[in-house]
Amino acid sequence: MTNVISKALIEKIRTRQACVGVIGLGYVGLPLAVEFAKAGLKTIAFDIDGEKVEKVRQGKSYIGDVSDGEVQTVTTTGYLTATNDFSRLADVDTIDICVPTPLRKTRDPDLSYVVSAVDEIAKHLHAGQLVVLESTTYPGTVEEVVRPKLEAGGLKAGENFYLAFSPERVDPGNVDWNTRNIPKVVGGVDETSTKVATILYEQIVDSVVPVSSTTVAETVKLLENTFRAVNIGLANELALMCARLDVDVWEVIEAAKSKPFGFMPFYPGPGLGGHCIPIDPFYLSWKARQKGFESRFIELAGHVNSGMPRYVVERIATALNSRTLSIGGSRVHLFGVAYKPNVSDVRESPAIDIALLLKERGALVSYSDPFVPRLAESGLVLDAIDPDKALSNGIDCAVIATDHSGFDYESIARQAPVVVDTRNALKGIKQDNIFRL
Repeated sequence: MTNVISKALIEKIRTRQACVGVIGLGYVGLPLAVEFAKAGLKTIAFDIDGEKVEKVRQGKSYIGDVSDGEVQTVTTTGYLTATNDFSRLADVDTIDICVPTPLRKTRDPDLSYVVSAVDEIAKHLHAGQLVVLESTTYPGTVEEVVRPKLEAGGLKAGENFYLAFSPERVDPGNVDWNTRNIPKVVGGVDETSTKVATILYEQIVDSVVPVSSTTVAETVKLLENTFRAVNIGLANELALMCARLDVDVWEVIEAAKSKPFGFMPFYPGPGLGGHCIPIDPFYLSWKARQKGFESRFIELAGHVNSGMPRYVVERIATALNSRTLSIGGSRVHLFGVAYKPNVSDVRESPAIDIALLLKERGALVSYSDPFVPRLAESGLVLDAIDPDKALSNGIDCAVIATDHSGFDYESIARQAPVVVDTRNALKGIKQDNIFRL
């Protein structure tokens, strides 16, 4: 039931008198903070990274989906401020947690960032606040980890403060879908928490989808990305199969998607990248194992997808062998190292795995990427080379690892001795120097 405290908070939110807090200024937190500020809600953004805090203060964006102009507008008007002083959590009425949730090498969830954020909130938690976790995690995290920590000081969720989960659905680089027009799923620890969180998000998104609990909301997010991971795994396995059958997998998928019902196209590639799809399904399978359930689809898809970079390297070896060359000593140039087109994000990018595997086998690796001027990941330290310069200087093999729209694919196909195309970027170009996935 809605109580006096929740009514007061709801009224503050609706009249734009509430102060909103956002912890984490990454791909999720910064766009969210900007949207709250644009909606006329005083917003304080928190991050331990002083460089990010300073850039926001200067009105600068470091994320492609948010322009400098947007940040400048809300910082100049004073609706958005950034800080690494977490004592200011005492000044806010609502708090969104948007911090990373990586996997450990053992594929166990690493909640250290979430725990750190919750510990800071607990120090300053007061009656009437709303806390929402947005970071992707396993079902039960809010009830098993977040709630006990916040209630340890004596306040009770659903009575004195409100607690919910609302999964982020950010798709970096997507010009059609953004924070405002992507429906927002919200689940609270009780009806009142769900209601308060729903009203908060209604200020900045077009559609809110309430669900019955935080655990349901947590599972929704994992289903979304597991659905993609499993279907991409199927597409990748089909690609491996079609290679044996001497069938063009891209032609097969293109024809299959002409069916107006019962089929949704997914495409093969060099592996999975980004923070969500390669990681989120394993949160679900990890939790399932705790309950004695084996999620075979997830594990199998993970096995297929994680093996794709090695398969790409074998395709590179085949391409070089066609020119009587081996990988060792050959100049292999990657076109694109971001995990998806037209973004700068290299988290979990399969291009990095490909580069590392090539270096292990003695290749001389270089790359071009208009969005990633310098690559310093997993021991790799490389500077991007202009694609035209790379081609004119001479390479032995070009690998299209990320299909950025700015690459001149006809020029690549024409100038490179051999090309390994992992993205079907050379669709329609038929040359004997092209080796497709």
